[in-house]
Amino acid sequence: MPGEVGSFAVADYLVFGGMLVLSAAIGVYKGWTSRDQSGSRHFLTGNRKLTALPVSTSLITTFMTSVTLLTNPVEVYNYGGIFVLLCFSYTVAIFVSSEIFMPFFYRLGFTSIYEYLELRFNRTIRLLGILLFMLQTMLFNGLIIYAPALALNQGAGVDLWGGIISTAIICTIYCTLVSKRQTCTCSFNILSKVLEIEFFPGLTESNINLKIILLMWFSSFDPNPLRRHTFWTLTIGGVAGWSGVYGTSQAQVQTYISCKSVTHARVAMYINLLGLMCIMLSSVFAGFCLYSIYKNCDPLTAGLVSASDQMMPYLVMDIMKGYPGLPGLYFAGVYSGTLSTVSCTINSLTAVTLVDLIKPYTTLSTKHLSILSKGLSLFYGLLFIGMAGLASLMGGMMEAVVIVSGIIQGPMFGVFTLGVLCPFVNSKGVVSGLVSGVLASLCVCLGALFSPPTPEMTRPLPLTTAGCNFTTSPNWTSTAPPTQPTLFATTVSHNSSDIHQLAEGWQSISYLYFGIVGTLACLIVGVIVSLLTGK
Repeated sequence: MPGEVGSFAVADYLVFGGMLVLSAAIGVYKGWTSRDQSGSRHFLTGNRKLTALPVSTSLITTFMTSVTLLTNPVEVYNYGGIFVLLCFSYTVAIFVSSEIFMPFFYRLGFTSIYEYLELRFNRTIRLLGILLFMLQTMLFNGLIIYAPALALNQGAGVDLWGGIISTAIICTIYCTLVSKRQTCTCSFNILSKVLEIEFFPGLTESNINLKIILLMWFSSFDPNPLRRHTFWTLTIGGVAGWSGVYGTSQAQVQTYISCKSVTHARVAMYINLLGLMCIMLSSVFAGFCLYSIYKNCDPLTAGLVSASDQMMPYLVMDIMKGYPGLPGLYFAGVYSGTLSTVSCTINSLTAVTLVDLIKPYTTLSTKHLSILSKGLSLFYGLLFIGMAGLASLMGGMMEAVVIVSGIIQGPMFGVFTLGVLCPFVNSKGVVSGLVSGVLASLCVCLGALFSPPTPEMTRPLPLTTAGCNFTTSPNWTSTAPPTQPTLFATTVSHNSSDIHQLAEGWQSISYLYFGIVGTLACLIVGVIVSLLTGK
């Protein structure tokens, strides 16, 4: 049973503050040493002279966002260790991306992948793709900046807006001065999780329910698309989603085309795959920690945290309160994940704005374009502060990320797939497919919003508050308030009254299928319309 949660010690503030100072210092130093290397191409892609190792590091840190670090363990805590099957999805998605899409975009040599859409189809499709990309990126980065501020608010009592503003400023300085030459401090987070396991004696006991490791493994091959996690949802849905991320995402493509050759880019992607698996295994193990210690006293149900996204910070402050410096190490890892991801996506937004929206209409010199690109990085960094405020109103972070990615990224993956693999598809077919894909994804997301899945479909792990001792800790309340509702996942509860929702949850397919619905709709409509309207 958890005890009184600790607070930041002096050592924690030193470790955490040292990470922020070091990150800003790296930005200033790299900006000063590379001041004579002008040109927007150098700023955005490093003149395509990078080797596999630094690019793979950038790919890994782009994926390991603060949202990933905070929500993946909670997903395991609520629904079991079957979540680890996403490692298989990563493998297939990286193979597809590295063998099909990466060589294609690398040989084109475009800074913005949306240049391809105009050459392949027309300018209207290019502008539609840019609009959707910018919308997705701004919403996504708002969530990424909001996540560590929420974590620090729970762990150290830091003002939420103070955390949001400081994070955005550090990311903006780093991106404006460093560009693509990022360093990886996110290993701090993995190290802190290893130490977390080492210092947590509960894992040495036999109190980890076998269900959390396998979670009805023999029934995981259920083809029912309404079930939250099965072999099929995690593999088929995961492969489609991550193929879109690594195959046709501006941030990822812009990262691996900065390599000096196709071979280096391919090696970077496979090194990145190893990193993804390490992160997933670390997250699953952290989820085991959460369940082992809190299964009989769920902090969310007991009112000890205001949202499930604060579970990991709560755990860290609970079990590491006797080890000054380790909580600071964990929060430094969360913030460094935000730093790497936001700096990369700011860079991608800058590239798209410069190449697609400014260069075609101006005659600025290379030097002026370089200055403008840094100014755009500053502008987007400040804009993300407002987007982070909006993210605070969107509910659970994982739900918000899935909605944003499903509605936008799935259909765009279909557009690029049609362009690259279907030479007979024309612009009419692609426009029709894109609109259909967005509408289809929007429908399934709205269906999940208004008709959330029932416990029979999500199969949550058993969690209670029977083991809570509300009289021993001054931070606990005597009455457990209701848990925070999510957008398309039921509250983990044993209340049998939830069963009556079964008839209402028929249209709530697994959240892992949101993106693939948009992709399939785009592909099917795009092919049919193209065949009907001529090649």
